[in-house]
Amino acid sequence: MCIRDRKDTVAFKLKKRGAVVGVSGGIDSSIVLALCAKTFGPDKVLAIMMPERDSSPESKELATLLCEKFKVPYILEDITDAVHGFGCYARRDEAVKRVFPEYDPKTYKMKIVLKDDKEAKGKLNLFYLTIIAPDGTVKSQRLPLAEYLQIVAASNFKQRSRTNMLYYHAEAKNYAVIGTGNKNEHEQGFFVKYGDGGADVKPIAHLFKTQVFQLAEFLGVPEEIRKRTPTTDTYSAEQTQEEFFYKMPFEVMDRIWDGWEKGVASDVIAKVINVPQAQVDVTINDIRQKIQTTEYLRQEPFSLG
Repeated sequence: MCIRDRKDTVAFKLKKRGAVVGVSGGIDSSIVLALCAKTFGPDKVLAIMMPERDSSPESKELATLLCEKFKVPYILEDITDAVHGFGCYARRDEAVKRVFPEYDPKTYKMKIVLKDDKEAKGKLNLFYLTIIAPDGTVKSQRLPLAEYLQIVAASNFKQRSRTNMLYYHAEAKNYAVIGTGNKNEHEQGFFVKYGDGGADVKPIAHLFKTQVFQLAEFLGVPEEIRKRTPTTDTYSAEQTQEEFFYKMPFEVMDRIWDGWEKGVASDVIAKVINVPQAQVDVTINDIRQKIQTTEYLRQEPFSLG
């Protein structure tokens, strides 16, 4: 789809006259903002920064750099009070304290990570809770299911609050909300339903993360953003997307996934990218399972009439 077609889709099919994009200083929202600026013109795009108390200060700095680069007007909306009102922090911390009673959210930091584990038996998804004490001491423990679900459910207030904010600004200007999820996130379910998965247009949902980086360079996204390690920017401790969800570098996963989609045998994929075939098989199985188990996230609500 060319730029003119994208503009026509928003103007005629959605009957909207511009675009609203949530920007975080990450690579995905950066290329979406750049695409929107080229498609509609900077004066028809509005960028919204939505930090909260756990957000990295670097996110705001890089998002500002991005908007100034592409001459897009931006608004800062701190959502801390909104998510606090939903009990996001209290509900999350309650679950963390059941695992680590010494955890104090005022002085400790926390995150959820995927770790290698002998119990994995060929599976990639065993979640651990990591806390970091004020003196730098790090503790990790396997997360029981109930605590994992509560921490994630509470944290999802952040993404859903951001989407509400985006639609406020979009409706106030008769603009469309433009999603920032890539193929890895969209198809493997690394998004929140009615949260960051909510949008009127999803222009990069067909692109692998490695393709996103290539496009970012082509579009002239600032180098500081392109060199930044992708993070979730969700928990108080710094956390990469690989730690939380993918478990391996995008350069490896995307090539395995691309080969699998094209029907290339796993032993051939392993030989071409120089990794053990067992790793290829586990990765393909993990991707397949994530696509299947998260299908409900991509479905429209069922009508029982």
